[in-house]
Amino acid sequence: MGLAFQHYQCRFRILDSFGTEPAFNLGTYARSHGYNTLWGSWRLQPLQYMTMFPHTPDNSFLGFVSEKAMVEQEEREEEVEPGPYRKDNTAVVYGKQDYMWQGKGRYLEVISQELETHGTVYQPPGHSAQLPSNIINHGLLAQDQFLQLLRRAKVFVGLGFPYEGPAPLEAIALGCVFLQPRFQPPRSSENSDFYKGKPTTRQVSSQHPYAEEFIGKPYVWTVDMTNTTDVQETVRAILRTEVKPFTPREFTSEGMLERVHAYITHQDFCSVSFPTWPPESALRIQLGPLGQSCVSVCRRASLVCEPALFHHLNNPAAFTRLGLSCSSIDQEVDNHLFPAYSPWGRRCGLQRERLLFSCAGSDPVHRRLCPCRAYRAGQVALCPECL
Repeated sequence: MGLAFQHYQCRFRILDSFGTEPAFNLGTYARSHGYNTLWGSWRLQPLQYMTMFPHTPDNSFLGFVSEKAMVEQEEREEEVEPGPYRKDNTAVVYGKQDYMWQGKGRYLEVISQELETHGTVYQPPGHSAQLPSNIINHGLLAQDQFLQLLRRAKVFVGLGFPYEGPAPLEAIALGCVFLQPRFQPPRSSENSDFYKGKPTTRQVSSQHPYAEEFIGKPYVWTVDMTNTTDVQETVRAILRTEVKPFTPREFTSEGMLERVHAYITHQDFCSVSFPTWPPESALRIQLGPLGQSCVSVCRRASLVCEPALFHHLNNPAAFTRLGLSCSSIDQEVDNHLFPAYSPWGRRCGLQRERLLFSCAGSDPVHRRLCPCRAYRAGQVALCPECL
């Protein structure tokens, strides 16, 4: 678009599957601080990037609707006589290509000892998928056939890849328990080819962090895939547990419309003024420990980081409010960790570039000032004061 991009850039919304953190978004900063990638450097306000899951609060969580399967299930149940909710002792494995199964034999063997295990792996014409002999493979199924298989299954088994897809939410909406591997160490751009080059420093702790953090037990169980005892005990615990179909409100039609309406009503990226939404009354200031991001600091307080509230902390009074005495105040250095406090020399840093306000990022010499807020049950994008 050339120069026209600058004229219209405040009106764009970017669909961004895995998120773009502020350090990657500002081209001059990214190039001078080692954050330059093929993605990013658009110099947008970070909240203009809209993500599939709430990966990073620096971006706006758009999401999607995942209740169609649940509605179909309810319609089917109305057609039969009322009775206890029933599931077969079967598992369906999440992985449509056989390379995803490689190295997972022992993990799947333990699961197969407790549950009849099914796969939906693509088989090229004239070839069979290279799967363990105890797996019942249906081949690549159409979506309605796949959902039919999930309706009768007790467990949906994650193999570690694909990362953060919609299928686990579809399975949970049909009454399955999602069993997924924990990543030790977490996956990131430093140790994963998949995340390498993406404009994020996220540390991904499991195959589906949203399911782990925002849904959790009894619908989501996260295990060490290499610890067969842990896997076996977890599967047996799942078999003793009964769950009903469940969809988080933010992934229902009503929840998504509520969220999108709030964005359309309150987000104004063309204004030169600081944002007034969420309101300042939502702010819960937290002083982070050394080496922690504001994402982690807020999460540990059962809150979420809200980048639109950073400007309320970007002044000397905020340090005083937290009981910090500044020997000097630095606002001449670009640093996406600011506002922050360094105990060595009692140095306080203020943010001079508003596009660098960032919930992500940490280092061992700064304690970050974090703008946290509460969130509504089942609607992490909105605070109690937001509507």
